[in-house]
Amino acid sequence: MNRKQKHTLIRIIISAVLLIALCFVHLSRPVMCVLYLIPYLVIGYDILKKAGKGIINRQPLDENLLMAIATIGAMVLAVCRTGDFTEAVAVMLFYQIGELFQSCAVGRSRRNIGELMDIRPDCANIEGPDGIEQVDPDEVEIGTVILVQPGEKVPIDGIVEDGNASMDTSALTGESVPRSVRPGDEVISGSIDMNGVLRIRTTREFEESTASKILDLVENASSRKSRSENFISRFARVYTPAVVIGAVLLALVPPLVQMAMPGMSAEWGEWIYRALTFLVISCPCALVISIPLSFFAGIGGASREGILVKGSNFLEALSAVDTVVMDKTGTLTKGVFEVTGVYPRQGLTQDELLQMAARAEMYSSHPVALALRGAAGDAAETGSVEDVEEIAGHGVRASVDGKTVCAGNMKMMKLAGAEGITDAPAGAEGLPCTPEEAGTRIHVSADGRYAGCIVISDVIKETSAEAVSKLRAAGVKRLIMLTGDAKAAAEAVAEQLGITEVFSELLPGDKVEKVESLSGGAGTDGKSGTGEGPEKKGGSRKGKLAFVGDGINDAPVLSRADVGIAMGALGSDAAIEAADVVLMDDNPVKIAKAIRISGKCMRIVRENIVFAIGIKVLCLLLCALGLVGMWAAIFADVGVMVLAVLNAIRTLFVKNL
Repeated sequence: MNRKQKHTLIRIIISAVLLIALCFVHLSRPVMCVLYLIPYLVIGYDILKKAGKGIINRQPLDENLLMAIATIGAMVLAVCRTGDFTEAVAVMLFYQIGELFQSCAVGRSRRNIGELMDIRPDCANIEGPDGIEQVDPDEVEIGTVILVQPGEKVPIDGIVEDGNASMDTSALTGESVPRSVRPGDEVISGSIDMNGVLRIRTTREFEESTASKILDLVENASSRKSRSENFISRFARVYTPAVVIGAVLLALVPPLVQMAMPGMSAEWGEWIYRALTFLVISCPCALVISIPLSFFAGIGGASREGILVKGSNFLEALSAVDTVVMDKTGTLTKGVFEVTGVYPRQGLTQDELLQMAARAEMYSSHPVALALRGAAGDAAETGSVEDVEEIAGHGVRASVDGKTVCAGNMKMMKLAGAEGITDAPAGAEGLPCTPEEAGTRIHVSADGRYAGCIVISDVIKETSAEAVSKLRAAGVKRLIMLTGDAKAAAEAVAEQLGITEVFSELLPGDKVEKVESLSGGAGTDGKSGTGEGPEKKGGSRKGKLAFVGDGINDAPVLSRADVGIAMGALGSDAAIEAADVVLMDDNPVKIAKAIRISGKCMRIVRENIVFAIGIKVLCLLLCALGLVGMWAAIFADVGVMVLAVLNAIRTLFVKNL
């Protein structure tokens, strides 16, 4: 409990004690009024002050003014008519109790998220001539070697230079199983060194590291409001003046009608009392507080599971997703390529063909080149390699041991003028490669003569099949895979995972067009920052489309989809920046979990809206008919708010979804 909350609690206790004590005092009405003003001002001076500021700032129509008018009116009625001052003080007292409860609930949610996301260390350890020196992480340059000891958080992303350790990444990914690292492995900031001393060479600046980016995402999430929150804001702007006018009419019209009727006297006190009760009941606190709290808790609960949602508008959009489009490489597969077939022409061995291709790709950082060099082993580092030329969209050409070697796709073979190329099945006399085998083909030629082909396949993630199953269970009607890979490779992966709709051999621009057509037509991307949330494209679909990707080439598609979901651990910075939701552990199962979290959040939001408005309307009708008094108003205002806040906090608990 913070200082302000403690101060409010002390005021509540003092006011409650004075109110109880005054119940046993019986003096003249003017004296009792003065005595009751003491607990009233103790508990309500801040409400009166806020109401006054609202009038001065020309923004008077809020719950503070409603409470001020209602309680001051009740005091006036007690002096002039009823002599019961308890109601005025009790209304203000219970209102403050409700406000304190709400403040503590929000504070607890913030602390839970704050503790969860407290992943950015205050210092970094650097070895200097005088021993270990602690410096501000902002001052650490890229390429600096930092020391991380057991129990410390990694302050900046980097590569392990020396040491072995188990890393706790639960605050980042929601995964409780520690991850082992050794020299050459990448470590991300915010993870905790559990049992070994590590020397890490930094690869990013502090502000660009994973922990800093995560905190920025969470801190900025509340700035993007959902349609439900915007509805509440618009509703309050219309609702508040409407109930004030309604209360004035309730206080004036019935007595005037009574005066106009022969033989009847106007009961001004009774109708003013009803009007004041009407104002107390009408305070929209439950809606104004519980709806933003529901989204805030939902975003916090998702963050705890390693799912970062950039705004409540995207959390709301997730609940309406009925189509999920997924990239293949890095999303459903690990993005780790392995050589699965080597088919040399007659006169060459498999090792010779593999070494030839690996040497040509010696200086490339492409995953295919890494797979070739890994399969060739130490032999890839031998021999003479000169005049290396990478040709975009085709492959690579190099002089290997005096031979002009080309490695790449069929376009590269045609560019090289390679002779002896065939697409017939393997096994036939002199035919090197099988088109039916799934995977990426690397064709190789030497001095204009076709040398053979190597098939490289991506490895499917262990959780991909489970992700597909859970997405269907979560209510996703269409699952579609988009990829730039060859048709055979794409269909092989889709068949293993049970995905029936596949679009292959797509360039980044083709993916954008395909997503727009699946969304129901071209349109704006819905990311204008207005806070209205993603808009439907073309208006022909009721559901939303989510696209899941990880690479730089996926960034345009992520920004065009209704909801863009990026793989955060291995995904590119461009993809994470363009996405609306980031999965910190690259586990596709979390896509279904994100949809279920959003669904729970929206159910609770709708429950609170129906419950709060329903109880308010019922109590307002009963008040206008004179069937309930000020104590019912207290329940309608404070009670409904407390129940709505308790319901909203349920969105924080998403572990078992």
